Amino acid sequence: MTNKTWLSILGAVLLVSAAPVVSTAWASAAAQPSAKKKKNISSKSKSKKKAAKVKGQMAPTPDRIREIQTALNREGALNSEPTGKWDDATTDAMRKFQENHGLNPTGKIDAGTLNKLGLGSDTAGKGAPTPTASSATPSATSAH
Repeated sequence: MTNKTWLSILGAVLLVSAAPVVSTAWASAAAQPSAKKKKNISSKSKSKKKAAKVKGQMAPTPDRIREIQTALNREGALNSEPTGKWDDATTDAMRKFQENHGLNPTGKIDAGTLNKLGLGSDTAGKGAPTPTASSATPSATSAH
């Protein structure tokens, strides 16, 4: 065979092998909206997502505030009936309690204060757990 024949065969093989790739790329490009339309659609959907997202911690419910006020009463920091409203007397009582227990006296609800009041979780305000020496892999301990 001549060089011209080999080149023709090679060209035909390349053309046939590349055809599915080219046609798929062309079809997917035709199916997508133009860049301008796509940008407008995504910017609208992003703004909706941001508007729906709630940031920060929610305010405590009146029941939770009553629970905190009851605990402050029990500890002697607050001398009034629990109302369920976070008022100046509650803030002052919280500050007093925090000061008496070596906490930062902000007058605000935080994990450390709730723990001292007996109202927090066992893990609130603590760092991530650290692995212990006894947490060796099973393969290392069963090899003996």
